[in-house]
Amino acid sequence: MDYRLDGYKFHLEDFFPVNLFNRITDARIDEREEIIEHARNRKRRTKLTKDGKLIILAADHPGRRVTALRNDPLRMGDRYEYLGRVLRVITDPEFDGVMAQTDMIEDIITVDHLYRKKTGKSFLDEKVIVGCMNRGGHAGSVHELEDVFTSFSPESLKRMNLDGGKMLYRLEPSDHGSLITIRECANAITELSRLGLYAFIEPATVEGREKGYAFKTDLESLVRDAGAAAALGETSLYTWLKLSYNESFERVARSTTLPILLLGGPAKDSPLDTIKSFAHGMKSAPNARGAMVGRNVTFVQDDDPRAIAMSLSMIIHEGCDVGEAIEYIRTKRDEDIDFFSEFLA
Repeated sequence: MDYRLDGYKFHLEDFFPVNLFNRITDARIDEREEIIEHARNRKRRTKLTKDGKLIILAADHPGRRVTALRNDPLRMGDRYEYLGRVLRVITDPEFDGVMAQTDMIEDIITVDHLYRKKTGKSFLDEKVIVGCMNRGGHAGSVHELEDVFTSFSPESLKRMNLDGGKMLYRLEPSDHGSLITIRECANAITELSRLGLYAFIEPATVEGREKGYAFKTDLESLVRDAGAAAALGETSLYTWLKLSYNESFERVARSTTLPILLLGGPAKDSPLDTIKSFAHGMKSAPNARGAMVGRNVTFVQDDDPRAIAMSLSMIIHEGCDVGEAIEYIRTKRDEDIDFFSEFLA
């Protein structure tokens, strides 16, 4: 059960050549209509899940002015590194999908457009692509809890042939901005359902700190958050909840029949805690149906993001235990590292 790097270090440039990254801006200028058409023609899944479970990579942090990672205030503000690490995960054919705001989703679609032009294949076919909808609650601002919808709309999600929309509200009982965000989330859930699209909603009771807000993950808060979020909109049949894991998650999950995705939480130096919590969470309740993970996959020490992501995918889809997941990391490092360099040759 011991996680070790054993001297390994992931080198992003081996997977994601800088000249491919540099072509994205040219394509945005010269091939915009082709990119839109490529998105509209993407082959979507006939069902959201293949086995009733999902693992989605979250890549929407910069859209809310969140760029800090551990001791580096701008680590997630480097689009080359962030995009490359996201692509490293979602080009694995067994990984389910990605969630991000407009510009990141369009960067991913643009790379897939360039890839298909050269190879005739698409790494986004049958992936679950979820658009982040509300990013207006900029971190550290006085309006942070009034997290208005400034990214994807239900109509644009439909137009771009995506699978659903993700939204977040943070409840601070004394802040009126929370109500405004909750109302917008309810309206978005209704509009998404009318278009046949899924809503992924993350409710969180928060408390103010000296810098920003901290999520409350105690049993009472999570049970109340789940019940309130599940009731939003004119139907809940298209809704998935995103909830933080805690040691009483069996009781948390029993507050709803909606499918639940576990959250990755704050950035950690090692993936071991994430692996353990997901392994326990998936076994704790029948409606625990997967995870939405971000920094704890894309930026884990010097490890390969694909290796971390696929170990978590094995927990979710195959039910493997912690030891098996850690061993799987070792087998996946640097797999298919020439995915893009071969097509550029």
